[in-house]
Amino acid sequence: MRKITVLSFITLDGVMQAPGGPEEDTSGGFNYGGWTAAYADEVSGQLMQKQMEPADLLLGRKTFEIFAGYWPEHADYWPGVNEVTKYVISNTMEKSDWKNSVFLTSVADIEKLKNSEGADLKVWGSSELVQLLLKHDLVDEFWLNIHPVLLGKGKRLFNNDAIPAAFSLVESVVSPSGVIMANYKRAGEVKTGTVAA
Repeated sequence: MRKITVLSFITLDGVMQAPGGPEEDTSGGFNYGGWTAAYADEVSGQLMQKQMEPADLLLGRKTFEIFAGYWPEHADYWPGVNEVTKYVISNTMEKSDWKNSVFLTSVADIEKLKNSEGADLKVWGSSELVQLLLKHDLVDEFWLNIHPVLLGKGKRLFNNDAIPAAFSLVESVVSPSGVIMANYKRAGEVKTGTVAA
């Protein structure tokens, strides 16, 4: 069985849209693209290299299109990205010139992939896909890069459809610029109780 890890740059208010640049994703009138740039430092850069270690990718169509337009020419920054398999969930795309791209159309396809043998799967960006995975209880792990900024609007990592689940913090680093980089792994069901009982 393959593990699915969601890796995301998010703001304090959960926005994940267009962290990399002004033109990355302007949908919905979003004009804060590139909001992570001011927080780049050596510590976060080193941990990013760990997060970008080769693994198969599971992507939504929009993120795939952004990646396919950029990474084939910039693989020196992300070694192995062109060699790993890119699984794309889409009802509108069926092929791509980016090598090792495989197209899926349903949650059943994702479940079949997760239950197969092979490399673990990393999900970058892909807000709608992440919400679909959470709705069907398919996320094993998070790597959240939480930036000290509020944007108020934009695509968000979480919505109200996620299946309740508990996670344990297994690794965390705070960069000099204030980015909290936290790795959470699935830890069973949500436990409830009364505080100070």
